[in-house]
Amino acid sequence: MDYGFLAETELFVGIDAGEIKDALNCLSAYEKCFAKGEIIYRTGQAVTDIGLVEEGGVNIVVNLYWGSSIIFGNIKAGELFAETYAAVPGKELLCDAVAAENCKILFLNMRKLLDAYGNTCGFHQKIIHNLLRISAMKNIKLSSRMLHTAPKTIRGKLVSYFSQMAAETGDREFTVPFSRQELSDYLGVDRSALSNELSKMQSDGILTYKKNRFKLNKNADLIVI
Repeated sequence: MDYGFLAETELFVGIDAGEIKDALNCLSAYEKCFAKGEIIYRTGQAVTDIGLVEEGGVNIVVNLYWGSSIIFGNIKAGELFAETYAAVPGKELLCDAVAAENCKILFLNMRKLLDAYGNTCGFHQKIIHNLLRISAMKNIKLSSRMLHTAPKTIRGKLVSYFSQMAAETGDREFTVPFSRQELSDYLGVDRSALSNELSKMQSDGILTYKKNRFKLNKNADLIVI
């Protein structure tokens, strides 16, 4: 268990590495590794544990009735998933949590976290406070995804997404966490059409790219889409 890494995550802000060990014991925490493509949590499952990604990444995938699927989000190392469902006893998942790559997940029991009565662990309130802040930030990210999918054109969707990536990294050059298929699922567009549009955007001087590494050109007019 890498307590130093955990101390730097948003969930354990304000809790030092020494206290985290006690916190994990109190919350019945355990680690589990998953191979790329393996389902961690499945649609229809009721969960009691939060997942914190220690290594690798996790995709949140919504399965549609006719067999296709949409990637709703990507969870990176240090981030959480399933906390909303774990907070509501018996609530069934509306999506899958799938390993985007080989990953290691730390699971923590939500019920033990929320049951503050009768326990003397000083870190409970700190973690709950951190969890509330994380949930608020996720709501903001969800709003951002809605903005990315709102434009009518594929170029508009890509410009919206890439603009956010550049803003988050503070750099015009960045790496996206999705493959082409995953990015097309995330934006709700056809993969071939997305690849064609990326080629056109590169020809138009808006950006350059190689695999998942993109660079927005300084003189590109990103407003005209």
